[in-house]
Order: sequence, then C-alpha cells, then structure tokens
Amino acid sequence: MGCNIYLEIQRLINYAIDKKLISEEDEVYSRNLVLDVLGLDDYKEVEISEDAPESPTEILENILAWSYENHILEYNSPVYRDLLDTKIMDCFMPRPSEIRKRFYEDYSENPIKATDYYYELSKSSNYIRTSRIKKNVVWKTETEFGALDITINLSKPEKDPKAIAAAKNIKSTSYPKCLLCKENEGYSGRINHPARQNHRVIPVKLRGEEWFFQYSPYVYYNEHSIIFKGEHEPMRISKKTFDRILEFTEKFPHYFIGSNADLPIVGGSILSHDHFQGGNYEFPMAKAPVIFGYEIDNYPKVQLGIVKWPMSVIRLKGKEKDDIAKLAEHILNSWRNYSDEDLDIISHTQDTPHNTITPIARKRGELFELDLVLRNNRTSEDYSYGIFHPHHEVHHIKKENIGLIEVMGLAVLPPRLKDELDILEKYLLNPSQDIEGERDLEKHIDWFKDIQKNYDDINEDNIKEILRKEVGRKFETVLQHAGVFKNNEMGKQGIIRFLEGINC
Repeated sequence: MGCNIYLEIQRLINYAIDKKLISEEDEVYSRNLVLDVLGLDDYKEVEISEDAPESPTEILENILAWSYENHILEYNSPVYRDLLDTKIMDCFMPRPSEIRKRFYEDYSENPIKATDYYYELSKSSNYIRTSRIKKNVVWKTETEFGALDITINLSKPEKDPKAIAAAKNIKSTSYPKCLLCKENEGYSGRINHPARQNHRVIPVKLRGEEWFFQYSPYVYYNEHSIIFKGEHEPMRISKKTFDRILEFTEKFPHYFIGSNADLPIVGGSILSHDHFQGGNYEFPMAKAPVIFGYEIDNYPKVQLGIVKWPMSVIRLKGKEKDDIAKLAEHILNSWRNYSDEDLDIISHTQDTPHNTITPIARKRGELFELDLVLRNNRTSEDYSYGIFHPHHEVHHIKKENIGLIEVMGLAVLPPRLKDELDILEKYLLNPSQDIEGERDLEKHIDWFKDIQKNYDDINEDNIKEILRKEVGRKFETVLQHAGVFKNNEMGKQGIIRFLEGINC
C-alpha cells in the first residue's frame, strides 16, 4: 500500500517551516508548488501531531516511492530520484537575492554568523545531503607527522546504469559549461548533470574580481566550501592566486582556503575552472610544526620555515599579506624552473612544465600564514602514473591524484575499500581459510601477508583497529611518495639548496 501523499507533503511543509526555509505565510504558496511538481490538482487537509523531523530524507523517500508508483518518476534509480527530490526542495527555497541580503546583513555583525546561516541553509535545503555523508567511514591514524584523517567516501551516488544508457541519446549541451559555473544556481539538471534548483551561491569580491562562495554538496570536513571565479577560466597558480586567498582569509578569518595545483596528475579533478576550497577545519598539516627556519634577505618581515610533513611544505608567516604574496611569487617562479636531477626533479621536458605549487592560506590571530607545497608531475618508464604520485605498491589503497585535501592530510579513499576491508577481516581472523580465491582481494595479498607477519595476536577486539592503522600508514606512504624532497638527509640538503637559490 502506497503512502498518503498529502500527509507527506504536509510533513515536508512542517519541516521547511521548522528549518526556517519558509514562514507560515508561505505555506499555501509552497504547497501549490509541490502539488504542481507532483502533477496533483487537488489537496486534502491532514492532521499531524508529530514534531517536524531533523532531516527531510525519510519524507522525500516516501514521496519518491509514491512518484514512481504513480508514474511521475520515470525510473526508480539514483539520478532520476535526485533530479526529482531537488525539484521538490526548490519549492521551499528563497530567491538568491534574499539569501545574499541575509548573508551580508549577518556578515556585517560577524563573518561566523553569516557562514553559520548559509551552512545551515545548505544542509536544511538538502543541497548538502547529510544522510549520505553520514555513511562515510571516518577515523584518524597516528603517525610521526601527527594524526592523519582517513575517510572512505560512501556519500557520492554510485553510477546509475539507467542514466548512463539514457545519456547516449540526449542532445549535447555546454550549459552550464562545468559543474562550478555560476549558471548552476537553480539549474534543473539532466541525467548527465546534477540538479541544482536548491543551490544558492554568495558573491565575494577578491582583488576587485567577481568570485562566488558555495558549499560542497559532498562535504569531507566541517563547512567544506568552494570559492570559484565568476568567469569560466582555467586554473593558473600565480601571484594573483596568493593575493586572492590571503584576502579571503582576511574576510573570513575563521576559514582556511587553498588551491589545487594547476597541472595534471598533481592537480584537482576540475582544471578548466579556476577555484579554491576552504572551510572551518584545521587539517593535520596546519597542526604540523616548523622543523627549521630560513631567512630570505629581501623579506625581513616574513618568517619562512620548512614544515615537518611527508610532502615538501614551505610555510610563510607575517603581518603584511602583500609581503607574503610577493615572496610566494618569488618562490613559485624559482620553483617552476628548478631542477635537481639527483632527486629526480626536472622542471621541463622540452616545453612541457612539471613544477608547480599547491598553496594553502589561513589566519593566525594578527598573522597571515601561507603554506606552499612543492609539486612535480613528471612521469617515467618506472612510474607511469607519476614519479611524485602514489607508487604501485600503494595503489591497492589509493591510486588517484593527490589533490589539495589529501595534501593537507585527509585521505579520501574509494568506496570499494569498505567491503574489501570487511572481507580481509574475515580471513585475518580465520588464517586457515585460503584467501587466494578471492579475486577482489588479489591486489591486497602482499599487504595481507605483511599484516599477518607483523601482528602476533589478531582477534575480534583489535582487528578493526589494526586494519585502520595499516590503512593510515599506507596513506602516510602515499604522501611520502608525493613529496619532492624526501624526509631524509638528501631531501633536507636538497630543499636547502633550493632555498639558497631563492636567496641569491
């Protein structure tokens, strides 16, 4: 027996009022919008005694089930369900101008008040799908570089066979040009582009240019935000990058902000649209100490230090953001043309550049802090994925690019790992069983044998902790592979040589 659709509509209206998406004065108007989306031309009053729920997920699931039974929803598959429930939630969304007005009214009192309002709105509207994010498996692993954050990402919807098949027959379009363009705000979506009717963005001026601030729909950490350029322009690390992110920390001192590198392999998944990521979270790298300092003669007001981290991080700190940005530009230009063949660092292959930087900015009281992570994307016959990329021996855990989030110490690991770790548990607890027949575990065999050899007592009480610790150690190795100057004496002398060249 299907649900009472009028009951579910009223429950959703009560939820929207409780979360202040709409006021009681908007109830009839919003109800009629929902009725239209669901193809209903009448309504039956219902009595509800329960309190409004904290999440709209269960209500939307019931409405989607009814929609499929009544042929409103063509396919009961993830992409089609997301397209419809986003359209339903838009019935309760304020206009962009209203949200922006409220944001900047709150901002005039306190930037934290503004971001708190906007983040809660983004969750309440189901733009950030908190019910999915709760599925992620999250833990920390202690290492010599501090506690690393580990996440098995289960929040992104799986590939939808129905949508993949249907996408072959749809007309090609370049609107919006990409997933980050401002034209996504309010866009109804299609089977190969997510619906964004419940999406709102906040304009932010950076160095006099039009940028926009939004939250990621798949938050990997607290208030995971994306700051993207108003124009669809490719990523390019330059002094303008440093100027922009330092200014952002001045406007939002409770947020860090960073940029993916601007080259393939060491960059992010979207290089075609200039953007940053930020948020209200302190990453492991931000907690890492400086192990030695170095003075740059022409920049006496800027402290420079090398960070104790598996990757190669130069930390700049000072009161004057312009001085920091100028020194960062000097370091960037020097690094772009720097080679040290003894350490496999080669800046160019003919005209193809390999060296770039992943920058991260934050505010520490009155001081600005800018971390510059040195990157190189060169490949070789032995390392076809990248010399400074996760090597083959860790691909069973992580083989994807090491972007900004991983650089800062948060592993975003593939969903397959959850089931694979569960199966590994079974075999580690029952060593008499033969693991060789498990095709999905072939990639883990050497690791499995190492764990057996390294732990004398593996039991029900400690098995999960053992596997999580070992996954964390693999991620530590991943970061070490991505470091251009290794954490050894050769690496230390190498980065000192680089700094000496800057000081000339």
